[in-house]
Amino acid sequence: MKKLVWGLVIATLVLTLGFFAVGGKQGVMLLFVKHVLHTEAAPTQPVNWQQAPVQSANTGKRPPNILLIVADDLGYNDISLNGGGVAGAAVPTPNINSIAQNGINFSGGYAGNATCSPSRAAMLTGRYPTRFGFEFTSVPMTFSKMLAGAKSKGLHPAIYHSESEAAMPAFESQGVPTSEISMAKLLKQADYHTIHLGKWHMGESAAMAPNAHGFDESLGFLQGGMMFLEEGDPNVVNSQQRFDPIDTFLWAAAPFAVSYNNGTQFKPPSYVTDYFTDEALQAIKANKDRAFFLYLAYNAPHTPLQATREDYDALPQIKDHTRRVYAAMIRNLDRNIGRVLSELKTQGLADNTLVIFTSDNGGANYIGLDDLNKPYRGWKATFFEGGTRVPFFMQWPGVIPAGSRFSEPVSHFDIFATAAGVAGVPLPGDRVIDGVDLLPYALGSKHGRPHEDLFWRSGVYQVVRSADWKLQVNPTRDKVWLYDLATDPTEQHDLAAAQPERVGQLQAKLAAFNSQQAESLWPSLLEAPVLIDKPLNRPQAVTDEFIYWSN
Repeated sequence: MKKLVWGLVIATLVLTLGFFAVGGKQGVMLLFVKHVLHTEAAPTQPVNWQQAPVQSANTGKRPPNILLIVADDLGYNDISLNGGGVAGAAVPTPNINSIAQNGINFSGGYAGNATCSPSRAAMLTGRYPTRFGFEFTSVPMTFSKMLAGAKSKGLHPAIYHSESEAAMPAFESQGVPTSEISMAKLLKQADYHTIHLGKWHMGESAAMAPNAHGFDESLGFLQGGMMFLEEGDPNVVNSQQRFDPIDTFLWAAAPFAVSYNNGTQFKPPSYVTDYFTDEALQAIKANKDRAFFLYLAYNAPHTPLQATREDYDALPQIKDHTRRVYAAMIRNLDRNIGRVLSELKTQGLADNTLVIFTSDNGGANYIGLDDLNKPYRGWKATFFEGGTRVPFFMQWPGVIPAGSRFSEPVSHFDIFATAAGVAGVPLPGDRVIDGVDLLPYALGSKHGRPHEDLFWRSGVYQVVRSADWKLQVNPTRDKVWLYDLATDPTEQHDLAAAQPERVGQLQAKLAAFNSQQAESLWPSLLEAPVLIDKPLNRPQAVTDEFIYWSN
């Protein structure tokens, strides 16, 4: 009854204030989201992981387990192995570092895209997501309208394409089509037990949920974000970024709820990063006697920024509150990844498990911190190196030599082909697979560049890296950038005006790539400005470099 009353009240306000107009009353929209769209979760429930049949203890007679650990919006500089670490090296990441130190650091690692959904789709399909129309991060239309309204003022106002609304499919169906062969489907050919744990964000309908894509078991959330603890929990320290409409939306809309196999939503019993780890340990124990693929997709350190009080209190040297909360989240994430690695050893599985660690994209400007992607320029949602360069580590003790390094460009979609290679499963022959098996490069049996060209696309914002040359095209700004990454890896010196012939050659490569891609499954509603060199909480200036991000 309470929700019904709220619904009637807010519906009246919506009609009165013109809620559905771009730039309408943001407060009304958030009331609608918080009190009408929000659903209550059931109390905590136990998860009974499927137990493997008892087999020979000789794990070497079966293919290696595959553990893919993905952080969410983790900045390149958040990893202390990459030369610094969050908060001026206040938070070392020894457990994440150990994956590279005990295996290989693909230091030229790139995200499949600069935002969550298409990047994850690239990992799990081995393909450019534009090949099957999964071009944009799926968000509710309500969110796009709110973001457009919030960014309608300032030096660089957002552009909202209301004419495309009629062509938008239902939000729940904006996902990866099941005609795609996911890594889970692929590995089931070799009798792997397949598990998704954590964030999904590749379709919220049952027809696009993890189980529909070949996962035997799934525990987590389907949407783009969730709370780490309830806002008023005594064990949580919160940091709200009130300057950011995305953060404002999440504090109103994000649930504190998970589900098992897309069933009833229930509240986790603890801080979500801890909880996902607790369940990962149980899943590993349950599957110690069979080959498994575990896709462990943490939502840390994505907003909303929430740390445990224990981790926050451990960092009194960090005076800025937001930085301290963010650093505490990194501290917690690293500790929990250490727990997962330790469990593999405890169960006698470490030597027969390929562990892969990465982030879905670069750190986000909407946190308001300025050094997340150092030394690179740009943020999440930009195709500057800061938006696409990510930690990319692998370990397989006794197979991959410890302390290896490979500096040539590799991409998220290579994870698919690498998994196929170690599992002994042939790649699908009925479609283009863009990824390559990285294990021969890790072992030194192959040399050179796995990819001569790499592409990124989000609507009209498009990029090609060919050898060491990188061209960015942003037609909404009538702007191109050209960089020589061999001499200028941090993209400081734009050579577009000085080298028009090379610009033309690279534009031709982009055109050839585009001719091979599918039409987007849904249109872009929003083109939002993103400053390249400043976080969102800094004042804008007319001289600022920026891109328009299509989504």
